Amino acid sequence: MTHSEFNLEDEETTLFQIWIMPDRAGGTPGWGARQFPQADRSGRFVTLASGIEGDDALPIRADARVAAATVNAGDTVSYDLPDGRHAYLVAAKGRIRVNGEEADPRDGIAIRDVGTIEVEAIDDAELVLVDSL
Repeated sequence: MTHSEFNLEDEETTLFQIWIMPDRAGGTPGWGARQFPQADRSGRFVTLASGIEGDDALPIRADARVAAATVNAGDTVSYDLPDGRHAYLVAAKGRIRVNGEEADPRDGIAIRDVGTIEVEAIDDAELVLVDSL
């Protein structure tokens, strides 16, 4: 596999690349784009990409879900994590407290065996969460 990214803008760009292993080898490569307005994910997780049946999101070929939320300082958002699944959470912006543990912006937090993930925003925060097997 070969992949590259280029910033063609005149200003610095900050981004996340999230790589999720597909459930099976092969298949046709795909790419998609869709609007996910920030206001829609204010105070709640919204699924952006998913291979889980019934999710209204960009499709991926994995039993996984990528979700995002924006949370105002002092507010809390939660995500139910079913048995046998694990999550990877990053605050793209803002300091947060995850199930009582503090994390700085851009820290990666691996989570499993908790039932519910509670995220309190210490600062205004933007969150990205990957839920997978």
